[in-house]
Amino acid sequence: MEETVDAPEAAPRPVPPPDGYTVDDLFTVPDLPPHTESIDGRLVFRSPQQDFHSVMVDLLVSGLRDTRPPDLSVERQMTVILDGRNAPEPDVSVVRAEAVTGLEQDSFPVGCLQLAVEVVSPESENRDKTTKPRKYAAAGIPHYWLVEMAGADEHPVVRVYELDPVTKAYALTGIHHDRLRTGVPFTVDIDITGEALDAL
Repeated sequence: MEETVDAPEAAPRPVPPPDGYTVDDLFTVPDLPPHTESIDGRLVFRSPQQDFHSVMVDLLVSGLRDTRPPDLSVERQMTVILDGRNAPEPDVSVVRAEAVTGLEQDSFPVGCLQLAVEVVSPESENRDKTTKPRKYAAAGIPHYWLVEMAGADEHPVVRVYELDPVTKAYALTGIHHDRLRTGVPFTVDIDITGEALDAL
């Protein structure tokens, strides 16, 4: 006789409070999935990521760490507290080194960020292209990079933005296909070809 085993029941989703969640809730609500974000008082649960996302984040973290000055630190998928109701988690962040307090740290205040990077996934495309850059700019993060696959050969493309202090919005300063070269927030020179991704 064949034995069947019932699948475990999924944990119930938390019921949002009437006024929405605060950033404090992000750190206190039990059993939230890893990489949960708070956007406008809503908890955003990240879907499983494609391999492109993981490998591209690895490539950028490694390349940025190769040339970063000692007063800056490159961080992977750390929560950034923008205000009381918004705490997104950029895929890569460059922060002032003095803001790094230890291995148990779980977030950074927005004032220490110099760069936020988002690698687009199918489920995050709208947030990465509209919601997050608007919020990052309003919070004063000087630089934003948007990374996605493009073209029939699905090669990486990095769009580099800089905050315009007059409009308080990001202005596009470059689109990079094979090599990411820029002088801000520090000198960066990263091979972003498909071959570089395959080599990781």
